[in-house]
Amino acid sequence: MWLTNLRLSFVLLLICGLAYPLAMTGIAQVVLPVQASGSLITDESGTVLGSELIGQTFADPKYFSGRVSSIDNDAAGSGSNNYAPSNPALIERTQKDLEAFLKANPGVGKEEIPADLLTNSGSGLDPHISPQAAYVQVERIANARKLDPAKLRALIGQHTEGRSLGVFGEPRVNVLKLNLALDAQK
Repeated sequence: MWLTNLRLSFVLLLICGLAYPLAMTGIAQVVLPVQASGSLITDESGTVLGSELIGQTFADPKYFSGRVSSIDNDAAGSGSNNYAPSNPALIERTQKDLEAFLKANPGVGKEEIPADLLTNSGSGLDPHISPQAAYVQVERIANARKLDPAKLRALIGQHTEGRSLGVFGEPRVNVLKLNLALDAQK
């Protein structure tokens, strides 16, 4: 009896611990090769600049800012706090983020700030912002880089992704890709 149990355990270990994960990895590499490989963006020398699927923090005023993150964009600790809108900690954090944004972007009114610049995504790792969230930052970046605001608006338009399959989600801008394109501007 114990020999049968040992053989069954070994067979299940091979199927569930080896064959299934290898099959799923193989399918993912064929169906979604970029996502399965980690979607890392590298420069010409091979230096990793970031992942297009995980939001990064850009504190320099010369760059577009992404969504706020309760976990500081640490993929190992993904997941946001998921506070209720009435939670005092969320209200306090949102107020601080609002004040910091207004200070960094003089001339922008409270009513102009899209909600995605003050709220977490469900995972806390979303690399995208709405086009409106990018446009509201144009003046700050144009001043910091001495660029024409119209050139920045055109860059945002070029990097705005449409709805998935034409119907799912909202138009969005990948902040890392936009900032890399911004650095490529001369």
